[in-house]
Amino acid sequence: QVQLVESGGGLVQAGGSLRLSCVASGSIFSINAMGWYRQAPGKQRELVATITSGGGTNYADSVKGRFTISRDNAKNTVFLQMNSLKPEDTAVYYCNAEAVVAPMGVDLEVWGQGTLVTVSS
Repeated sequence: QVQLVESGGGLVQAGGSLRLSCVASGSIFSINAMGWYRQAPGKQRELVATITSGGGTNYADSVKGRFTISRDNAKNTVFLQMNSLKPEDTAVYYCNAEAVVAPMGVDLEVWGQGTLVTVSS
């Protein structure tokens, strides 16, 4: 079993910054891609950013130039640095990981419980 635990959400004024963290734990052989998604009230969950085990990144157009995703493979941790935050960035942010799980080496997609980011105008 694999668990993802996010932290770092909170309330911030427009133009401010927050840093989200997500730690994976459990019976993990390895983790391939990790990413962040978000869901605003009344909207569908959407991709924010992803990062491969080799460091390749992908961003939603709405956050390019403002958000940076990074990871520490040794600690099974992914980060999301969010700068120049806007009220429209307000959402629950979810961590996602594609893990290879022990003992059978099965691929498993895992989600965290979410952390709320609120940006006030």
